[in-house]
Amino acid sequence: MSLPTVEPGQRDPGKLAPTDSYRPSDRVWVHRGSAWCAGVVETASARAATVRYRPASTRGTAVDTVTAFYLARRAEADPLLDSR
Repeated sequence: MSLPTVEPGQRDPGKLAPTDSYRPSDRVWVHRGSAWCAGVVETASARAATVRYRPASTRGTAVDTVTAFYLARRAEADPLLDSR
């Protein structure tokens, strides 16, 4: 899978997709713990999204609530997240 190549602080805030443009089951990259991690949107509102993601290269998942600043769309499938 190809990770985003920039850190959240290097992205143009004007070009970020608004948080409420994400829908449940959308594939995303979520920036947590200094790394981009494959994730899936659980729910989203105008202010934040709740995502289930796979920290680093572990098989387990975590759930967190993040703003659009920490999200990016993901096209590639993650076999541990997207096979549900």
